[in-house]
Amino acid sequence: MKLDEGNGNLLQHTHGNPMTEAPPKPIYVTEPFLPPLEEFLPSLQKIWESRLLTNGGPFHGQLEQELAQTLGVEHLSLFANGTLALITALQALRIAGEVITTPYSFVATAHSLLWNGLKPVFVDIDPHTRNLDPARIEEAITPATSAIMPVHCYGIPCDTAGIERVADTYGLKVIYDAAHAFGVRRHGKSILLNGDLTVLSFHATKVYNTFEGGAIICPDAKIKHRIDFLKNFGFADEVTVVAPGINGKMNEFSAALGLLQLKHINAALAARKAIFEKYLENLKDVPTLETLHIPEGVTWNYAYCPIFVKPEHPATRDELYNRLKAQNIHPRRYFYPLISEFPMYRGLHSARRRNLQVASRISEEVLCLPIFPGLPLEKADAICGMLT
Repeated sequence: MKLDEGNGNLLQHTHGNPMTEAPPKPIYVTEPFLPPLEEFLPSLQKIWESRLLTNGGPFHGQLEQELAQTLGVEHLSLFANGTLALITALQALRIAGEVITTPYSFVATAHSLLWNGLKPVFVDIDPHTRNLDPARIEEAITPATSAIMPVHCYGIPCDTAGIERVADTYGLKVIYDAAHAFGVRRHGKSILLNGDLTVLSFHATKVYNTFEGGAIICPDAKIKHRIDFLKNFGFADEVTVVAPGINGKMNEFSAALGLLQLKHINAALAARKAIFEKYLENLKDVPTLETLHIPEGVTWNYAYCPIFVKPEHPATRDELYNRLKAQNIHPRRYFYPLISEFPMYRGLHSARRRNLQVASRISEEVLCLPIFPGLPLEKADAICGMLT
């Protein structure tokens, strides 16, 4: 998909005046990849013929199997979106009391705790990975702590071994928010296999999308069975309800698209990689703009392209943000402000900025640049030219 035509300047008639330049098409931080429409039409035809729109239709079952194979996991339960999957994962493990989590994430991470009547406890992050620091997790544990909810921020894996040591020592459950981490592996093994449960998002902004969607990676068939009940109102059969479930099922339209997206995922990831490497090539000699480090042994998915604007840079982060927006380029400050600074959280003791100094600093430095398969490489060059 091209963002513009020719050199990006379209000419149009305006109220009878001579030809004038149209404004450039907006470039957003991301743009959802969609396969050719004609490839999707046969699936729509099947849905129309079957009249099966939801409740575990054939596309739903097929996508669960193919996704599990693609991701290198054994048990996977599809959901309507990632937030419902997070909420249900906490229900499935019967989490209570306090849950230690990160302030540096999208709000859905912490919101899923409030929806379950749980108390979020925010701890600081590692300055290099931007993920939860296991040492800070251990410091925050109280008798009320029942679980840890880390995030693989930008798809960079957490210190899963360190988190596991803490969880095992104190008898805590671990639910990973892996919304950014589709397909990420470390030393050849899927990072989705860590923890008690792992949750994915297939939102339109993600590397892999199903319009809307999500999934829970389950360690065994027994917990998948329980989760499948929970996402369907708790029904075990036509007349038996075994749990206070929710309507979290993925529909057949999303599942059919998801199957088609799997056929294009490798090409989409390759396109993202080329754009990410173009940004790195342009910015490698700018010491005041820090780029994301991919740890050794990690097969990454190029989900985001954050840069971190240091105080020594000639322009502040927000000046760069506004400079790009003035050119109809729309980066995002993922994640600013911190979750802990929103009204429903800032009254918590753990939300105080003095407890979250690393996260606070990074949230004021970060600027995520546009990255998606349809972004021409010359646009990445132009964006870099506006940053230096």
